[in-house]
Amino acid sequence: MTDINKESISVLNDLIETSKDGQEGFKTCAEDIKHPELKSLFVQRAADCAAAAAELQAAVRALGGDPETSTSVAGDMHRRWVDVKAMFTGKDEEAVLNEAERGEDHALKAYKEALEKISKHNLVGIRDLVERQYHGVQRNHDQVKALRNQARAQS
Repeated sequence: MTDINKESISVLNDLIETSKDGQEGFKTCAEDIKHPELKSLFVQRAADCAAAAAELQAAVRALGGDPETSTSVAGDMHRRWVDVKAMFTGKDEEAVLNEAERGEDHALKAYKEALEKISKHNLVGIRDLVERQYHGVQRNHDQVKALRNQARAQS
């Protein structure tokens, strides 16, 4: 296996963890929210994250690597914190959306770092995939932020 493949696999596996974190985070948000439209949005976002992770896992296999299959320790800790916080805030829409936005902030940061590594190490084989998924994360983030701002204005 070449060094470029090893570096590409490392970058992709980091993003698989991020996608798995997003999947579980959105699933938690869907469980914690009563509003049917938001619940539906979070269920769809969880499915989108699962599809992104599967696409990244396929790319790792194509490079000859073993794909990551689990969430990160930081993501697990964040979800536990969201659950504890939700007990005290009553799981209101704004609080859940705040946490969803924080999760999306983390995902954006992870994808930006991945794109920097891709440029630094000239990992052209995975650039298109990562850029396409980055734009999806950006759209998710912007939508969650807009919904959070809307919930904040109504409270």
